[in-house]
Formats: sequence, structure tokens, C-alpha cells
Amino acid sequence: MVPRGAAPTLLARTPTTPTPTPAVTGAASAASGFPASSGTSQLAEVMTVTGTFDGGMKAFGRGVSCSGQSEGGDSDAVFDVQDGATLQNVIIAADQTEGIHCHGSCTIKNVWWVAVCEDALTIKTQEASGTAYVIGGGAKGAEDKVIQHNGAGTISISNFLVEDFGKLYRSCGNCDTMYERHVIIDGVSATSGDILAGINPNYGDTATITNTCAKQVETICEEFKGTDNNDEEPSSTGSGPSSSCKFATSDVSAC
Repeated sequence: MVPRGAAPTLLARTPTTPTPTPAVTGAASAASGFPASSGTSQLAEVMTVTGTFDGGMKAFGRGVSCSGQSEGGDSDAVFDVQDGATLQNVIIAADQTEGIHCHGSCTIKNVWWVAVCEDALTIKTQEASGTAYVIGGGAKGAEDKVIQHNGAGTISISNFLVEDFGKLYRSCGNCDTMYERHVIIDGVSATSGDILAGINPNYGDTATITNTCAKQVETICEEFKGTDNNDEEPSSTGSGPSSSCKFATSDVSAC
């Protein structure tokens, strides 16, 4: 790994063209910084989203303290977003534990986490042919993962701002059922983190990274040997550009 604060050493390769992100009006720019809330809303229970829910830039919480890295269930989330649904213009407050859960190919647009607890966003289920979109928004203060990918398919992360984090993206390394998973990272601004993307090539995972800046980020893309043994921690097998970690020198710059 590259020591924190040092620029990563990247090998030149031919960039891979990612699947284009759908045009969505009003997506936030990663350069805009974290926004102020327009008010607060404390939810007594998880809010299930079908169709489109626009939060009007209010800060939504659950009135609980972060319990660290103890994994909770769907009932502990702030929002539970269903297949094909869109959650937009929302701030996730600090008084919550599980952030957002997605069941299927959801769209998370201009959503901001002021203090990530266990995970900011978890893709709980998704078909192999599905793509979930994270467009605009940002997150900070993640001890470990920001985006956790448990289902199959692809996650596209674009124009996202992340600060003070463990991993921006992690394909589950030891879920009971393992899948081939893919992440597309484009236009991300990352500061003070350990790993931008963590994947399991032994299950066919890939990470495609373009048009991204990283400052004080130790590793751009790390490869792990995933396992379906929930009691076993996946081991690191390498990092840097490869046939699975798809990025070139020109794709990642200093912020």
C-alpha cells in the first residue's frame, strides 16, 4: 500500500469506457461541498421508498446514537429504497445507524451523509443485470465502508464527494451468497481515506475508475480473495491497475 498522504503509483494502461450514467437534472457537483439542511425530520421507523421521494434537502435521522460497526437490519435504516425507486435531495443526519438500504436497482441522487455510522448505503439485493446509481451527493466520517455492495450487478457512482473514510466502495467479501459485482466510479472527489474501491476478482468483480481525484488516499483499488464463509475475513491479494482494477494514470489525479 502507499503510505497515507503520498501520491499513488499508477501504471499506464488503456482506459476502459464505463457504462454511461443516465442524465438526471439537478445532480449535485462534487465540488459544491456539503450543503446546509432546510430543516429536520426524525423518523420513528424506517421510511420505505417506492417511486420517487424528494426530501427537499431536509436532514432525516432516527433519534439514535451510532453503535459503531455492529451491523443492523432493514428496520434500523433511515430509508429502505425499493427496486426502481429514486431517493433524492436528502441529508442523512448523524442520529442513525444504517443509513440507506436498497433492494434492487435504485437511484440515490443528491443525498448527503453528515456522519456515516455502520455503512452509508447498502445494496442489499440486486439482479446480475441491474445497475444502481449514486449521482451527486457525498459522505464523510465513515470508520469503514461508505457503500456496501451485497447484491449482484453494478453500482455507478458519479460526481460524489467523500471525506474521512475507510472504503468508498466494497464488494462484500464474505457474504453467505457471493456474486459477480461491478463498480463504475467517475467524477469522484476523495480526501483522507484508506481504499477507494475494494473488489473480489476471484468472483469476477471489476472496478472502473475515471475522471477522479484523490488526496491522502492510501489505495485506489484493492483486490481481495472473497469467500462465502461468513466467519472468514477476505485476504488482500494486491492493489493497483489490473484487468480487474481498471484505471490509468490519467484517470486519477491529485485534488
